[in-house]
Amino acid sequence: MKLTCIMTLVLFGLVSCPTTVSAQLTQLFNQPLVNTPSQSTKRPKFPDNGAPNGRRKGGTSRDGCTPLNTPITALVPGEELADESKSFLAFTTSEYPTFWVFVPELPNNAVLGEFQLQDENGKEIYKTSLSLPRKASVVGINLPRNSQSALKTNKNYQWYFKVFCGNPQRTSDYFYVNAWIQRVPLNFDLESQLKRTQSQEYTTYALSQIWQDALTNLATLRRSNPNSPIFIEDWTLLLKDVGLAELATAPIVEFESDEKSVTQSN
Repeated sequence: MKLTCIMTLVLFGLVSCPTTVSAQLTQLFNQPLVNTPSQSTKRPKFPDNGAPNGRRKGGTSRDGCTPLNTPITALVPGEELADESKSFLAFTTSEYPTFWVFVPELPNNAVLGEFQLQDENGKEIYKTSLSLPRKASVVGINLPRNSQSALKTNKNYQWYFKVFCGNPQRTSDYFYVNAWIQRVPLNFDLESQLKRTQSQEYTTYALSQIWQDALTNLATLRRSNPNSPIFIEDWTLLLKDVGLAELATAPIVEFESDEKSVTQSN
């Protein structure tokens, strides 16, 4: 029965079989996949996809800013190398994805953040100011649901998150991260698998390397079920797979773009 369930998880992303596995992603991330014509023999990865260069971590000295003990971090796949800049591109199927950033405990003069979305030519699509949480948190920023903000399929978009130190009018006084996102079509096979996984869609998104949706779905489940050991462990596994496991214990805060309201999990 257990082997049958593991095979089902690998092939279809199902997570409802009665096994003793403590977390939905344990088999997905910690064991090789069965070799099938459509899947790799290695666990799902979220590779450098060739987008223009990004910046996953920010917090070194800037004019007017005290260096941060822990950097601001964009929750995106990629790898930092000391001798070269890297690209950080995530995939989504959503017209209006949520963007995730870890914001550490900040100095008293750093209270205002800014999120900005641009198309691949640098044209601004959306920008909003945010009042930041006072304790270290994973922050999610939602796009407003209007035609101007909607992402088009197969297009690259660049996004920035800034934390201002003092007066936001002084453009040099901020820390920042920036990364890239691309919306991909929701094909029939993926849609069918998502229906089978029901409320645990993140397993299917992860297997399909659609990072942004896997992260958002699991973050939503973590906030709705803050004491669930399964979602806690799976959140840690998902962040670990992109080298960000140390951020897994931070509370999750989500900003609604229109009203700027905030809700938080513990």
